[in-house]
Amino acid sequence: MMTLPAKARELRTLITDGKLELSIQEVDVMPPGPGEVVVRIEAAPINPSDQPLLLGPADLTTLASDGRVTTAAIPEAMAGLVAARLGKSLPAGNEGAGVVVAAGDGAEHLIGKTVAVLGGAMYTQYRTVPLAAVLVYGEGVTPAQGASAFVNPLTALAMVETMRMEGHTALVHTAAASNLGQMLNKICIKDGVDLVNIVRSDEQAKILSNIGAKYIIDSSKPDFRDALVDALSETGATIAFDATGGGDLAGRILAAMEAALVRKTPPTTQYGSPVHKQVYIYGRLNLTPLTIVQNMGFAWGVGGFLLTPFLMKAGTETVARLRQRVADEILTTFASSYTSEISLDQAIAPDTILGWQRKATGEKYLINPTL
Repeated sequence: MMTLPAKARELRTLITDGKLELSIQEVDVMPPGPGEVVVRIEAAPINPSDQPLLLGPADLTTLASDGRVTTAAIPEAMAGLVAARLGKSLPAGNEGAGVVVAAGDGAEHLIGKTVAVLGGAMYTQYRTVPLAAVLVYGEGVTPAQGASAFVNPLTALAMVETMRMEGHTALVHTAAASNLGQMLNKICIKDGVDLVNIVRSDEQAKILSNIGAKYIIDSSKPDFRDALVDALSETGATIAFDATGGGDLAGRILAAMEAALVRKTPPTTQYGSPVHKQVYIYGRLNLTPLTIVQNMGFAWGVGGFLLTPFLMKAGTETVARLRQRVADEILTTFASSYTSEISLDQAIAPDTILGWQRKATGEKYLINPTL
């Protein structure tokens, strides 16, 4: 067991009156208690779900840095959204991976093991966590390979589990060429589940076709609706997971589901098909209001979907099964690639922020706190 340093560097986000501040601070390294380990964090991805905490509603056109602290203005109209965190310096980073360097009673067997960690505050050099927060990898997995083990893999698996739990047999996914979307395709291909992918460009379609996706529909094409109805009719998909959140896409999916169902079985009443159609919104790539046009019958629903509530509902046995699958397939089904590996200091540089906040398809940033 190595001698732990007293302090570690950590990325912190602070909102003061009208201003966002990002900085690297020194924090105490907590020694492990019974059933705890200290992980030297060597890789932590910047996921879309990390960005609201990191940036809040800051106006990124006002980003500035003095070489130590990066700032941006908070528009007055948006200040109420972050009133609860005013003046509070907060750590960030939902997940990461590294090597166990110290352990308390009952956890000594993990010293030297590469593990993934879920528990927040991952943009730091050392993190003390309970055993329940770690996922242990086998030999040959590096922290960079295992850094994205929770947010995207478990969300993709949760979508398929939800489909089965709610009695559906196939599903639809939007923004489908994302890192998460590629994992979802690999899961569905391996498990024999039909998946209808909605993308926005030929480039995104090519990403999915290269990994073997069968149903790829481009929402920018003139024949989008007809192609979607055909795919839904063939697959029987009646549940969708929508990353866009705003606009009319969720409504268009529901309408296409209704059209596919009616094509197969004409309704006997004016209320449309009795088969329930469901769209779950799990992202907000589109910040405009959600609009639903009433052309999908009466058996439909739109709701929110988040990973943590799903895991709480699924129960310990299901969660353990899903986590083990991630560990077993981290180099295949759940493999992630990154366009840039950056240090803590680089992560808060204005030019780098403008890169990682774009959420562009195929672009994912990995923070390595050891750099």
